[in-house]
Amino acid sequence: MADAPVVVVRGEAYREVAPELARFTVTATARDRDRETALTRLAERAAAVRVLLDEAGPAVERRETGQLRVWPETKRSGERVVAYHGSVGTTVTVHDFTALGELMLRLADQDQVEVAGPWWSLRPDSPAYREARHAAIADALARAREYAEALGARVTALRELADTGVSAAPPMVVRAAFAKGGPSGAPELELDPQPQPVQATVEARFTISEPVLD
Repeated sequence: MADAPVVVVRGEAYREVAPELARFTVTATARDRDRETALTRLAERAAAVRVLLDEAGPAVERRETGQLRVWPETKRSGERVVAYHGSVGTTVTVHDFTALGELMLRLADQDQVEVAGPWWSLRPDSPAYREARHAAIADALARAREYAEALGARVTALRELADTGVSAAPPMVVRAAFAKGGPSGAPELELDPQPQPVQATVEARFTISEPVLD
């Protein structure tokens, strides 16, 4: 077996699968000449965002408060404060895409609130990665058999298998369109989830029977 001929092949697999998660950010801001007033407004707007997210129920899988910023605005000529600014951001992860557009619009309709996203992605433990790895192994075995067949031989054993990586595309921003929604004229947001490319590659060494070189 140690002296058996060896064929070395690369197995590859590429898939485009539907995203499993959508992530977006919502940022509440406030500005006023009085610091306490600015902070009060910021707290009220952040609380309004939380209420809307609470109302979304199980559609929101995860939410995380990001950076809280409060800073003074000064005149160029000195340190005299002319206003106070504040902002607080929240990253929201949604798995129910049917509720995503409405939720984003409701948040964007709040006073001094900015919404950005969504970005589509797969879960870290998505079955798509496993399926891609299996497909890459099957591709490597198929290639090895093709080479062996061309030599008049057959694959006899696996000598070595190396996983060179499974990759997915970076999160991509949504394509969106606004449309009038029904008799009330309330806007609706039509979302087109972006397919997520998944690629897996393996390197394999197979032993083969003695080639027929005549």
